[in-house]
Formats: sequence, C-alpha cells, structure tokens
Amino acid sequence: MTSQLKVDKLQGRTTAGSIVVTSEGTSVETNLQQGLAKCFCNFTGTGTIAIQDSNNIGSLTDNGTGDYHINLTNAHTDTTFSVALSSGQYHTGWDGNTTSSSVNIAAYNTSHAYVDANNAFGQTFGDLA
Repeated sequence: MTSQLKVDKLQGRTTAGSIVVTSEGTSVETNLQQGLAKCFCNFTGTGTIAIQDSNNIGSLTDNGTGDYHINLTNAHTDTTFSVALSSGQYHTGWDGNTTSSSVNIAAYNTSHAYVDANNAFGQTFGDLA
C-alpha cells in the first residue's frame, strides 16, 4: 500500500528545528536539516553576469575577471559552513574571502590565471542563522 503525505510545513515534535530521518539500512539516523543545501546559485559569469537559477541568493557581485561573490538572503550562523563549487569549463575555487552571508568564487584556467566562466555553480551546507 502506498501512502502520500501532503503538508505545507515540517516541524520537529521535540525540537522545532530538528527532524531525524532513519537511514536506508535502518540502523543509523541523520538530521534532515543538516543534509539540505542552504543555498545554490547557477550563474553566467561572462559579460554582464546573470543568475540563471538560485535559492536563498539575494544578489551576485562581479569583483573583476573570474572573481564573484554570491550573497545569501538568509545568512549562515557563522563561517564554518561547507561550500561546493564548479564551473562548466574552468577550475573553480573558494578563496576563503567568505562571510556568514556571502561566498567568494574564483574561476581560473590551468595556468591559475583568473578567467570569466561561462557557467559557474555554488552550493552551501551548514546551519542557517
């Protein structure tokens, strides 16, 4: 028998911000909120930069060739969150110039020279404030 649950909001019963999910093997539990991406951004970094798709992103800043800031709408609690970055054709990195509400993305070629990326992508994982 298949079940379907339709809700508009999930909230932990014991602690409002904590929902525990049992693993596939049913022997381990994980916290749902910890496993969710807190933001993502897919943007074009050439010419006039433009966000193609995003969640929890307030704006995008072009700091110069291959140097971008994604600015979160809702900040993380601190700077100890995790960042995942990629680009369509170049290497991407996180230069550490990050705050709880923004992530700096650098796109560079094999010679480590900054270059504008046709497409760049970034996600963060961690606690929101």
